[in-house]
Amino acid sequence: MIKTVFSASLPIDEKLIIQKNQIQGAFPGKRLCIVTGTHGDELEGQYVCFLLSEFLNKNTDKICGTIDIYPAVNPLGIDSITRGMPGFDLDMNRIFPGAKDTSLSDYAAYSIVEDIKTADYAVDIHASNIFLREIPQARINVDSASALTGLAEMLNIDLIWIHPAATVLESTLAHTLNSLGVKTIVIETGVGMRITPVYGQRLFNGIINLMHKTGMWLGKAPENISKPIIAATDAVSFVNAVDSGIFLPEKEYGVMLKKGDKIGQIVKPLSGEILSEVFSPDDGLLMTIRAYPVVYEGSLLARVIHNS
Repeated sequence: MIKTVFSASLPIDEKLIIQKNQIQGAFPGKRLCIVTGTHGDELEGQYVCFLLSEFLNKNTDKICGTIDIYPAVNPLGIDSITRGMPGFDLDMNRIFPGAKDTSLSDYAAYSIVEDIKTADYAVDIHASNIFLREIPQARINVDSASALTGLAEMLNIDLIWIHPAATVLESTLAHTLNSLGVKTIVIETGVGMRITPVYGQRLFNGIINLMHKTGMWLGKAPENISKPIIAATDAVSFVNAVDSGIFLPEKEYGVMLKKGDKIGQIVKPLSGEILSEVFSPDDGLLMTIRAYPVVYEGSLLARVIHNS
């Protein structure tokens, strides 16, 4: 059933409407929310929402509880291919929990939180930006690691990255929901402004697996669920450009590297020069690779997770 979470009039006879698809199972149980589209240039979650809506609508007889799917909590951003909320000059994932009696954007954020806050679990799906490609991963604040790591391991991802607390995180949807008792996992996967179907399918299987493990799915459990690497921030090496030019990668993200393996090179098209070669600083998994080829000195080119 399609329900409206928030609706407000816009200046020229239009409306800002945030909707969800609520799928009610045949049996009572817990409530799971799938949220995406907070950033308008992150589209990987759109495919996951499609797969879930299509599949679960046909199988309500195997569902215990309720699944709420929110494909676009920033519909203006998606419509205009804009990361933030156009017209308000802000990142929507920096205004939670919002407020009822201030700006339209704050009220939208407030309404989203009010709608989700009674859920048991939430999966907040993001993509990378247009510059980087990421393997499927969960990012968990160290303060929430004990509560969330076990759930994240069910999601068919490659990595759980446990990062330190930061003040900015307090204004995100995930932090807000976790502080309200909704166990919320942030997923980062793929690349900005594109859909990577194989990753969407993997996350779809992971969400069905989470539902199965938590008693919400009575059907067959998905097979071949990946066991993710669990890494802290100090286990990740960052590889930055030492020259400005065009970056030509030679490795696919998701591969295992040896220290000294060549990741790519930075070239100068005008003269045909190779300005610098880029090598792995450690043995480990290539979790991130540069997608946008134009780089400046200091641009992030890759991230490698050290082997334990």
